[in-house]
Amino acid sequence: MANTYTQLYFHIVFAVKGRRNHISKLWKDDLYKYITGVVTNKNQKMMMVNGVADHIHLLIGTKPNCNLSDLVRDIKANSSKWVNENNFIPCKFEWQTGFGAFTVSQSGVKNVIRYIKNQEEHHRKKTFREEYVDFLKAYEVDYKTAYLFDED
Repeated sequence: MANTYTQLYFHIVFAVKGRRNHISKLWKDDLYKYITGVVTNKNQKMMMVNGVADHIHLLIGTKPNCNLSDLVRDIKANSSKWVNENNFIPCKFEWQTGFGAFTVSQSGVKNVIRYIKNQEEHHRKKTFREEYVDFLKAYEVDYKTAYLFDED
């Protein structure tokens, strides 16, 4: 649309099903490249992607016509299919149902990029569960503890 100008950034977090440690250091960079390709093919902009063995963080710049739920669904479906087709793990790879998405202001982009880059160091001190609950509290998201994580 002519004369439409936006800056829409989302910090997205999602986990491996059951929060299993299935993402290996041996192929995680290839996974991140694949996910970046999915985002790019959907005409959105990957700003940063990183994570640890049981979950990942994405910072994505979106256009106003982006349906975030559809984008995350496509990222998860395509990337899990890619992991399984490449036989990176001996069992079926799946992402956990749902995701967290938090808006980021232009002034906060550098801090979020720094935060995502330092995931391994960060998770020496804090579990994914602790991190995720901290995000929900910081962004004042109403949640029910019973529905936060699939345990299977």
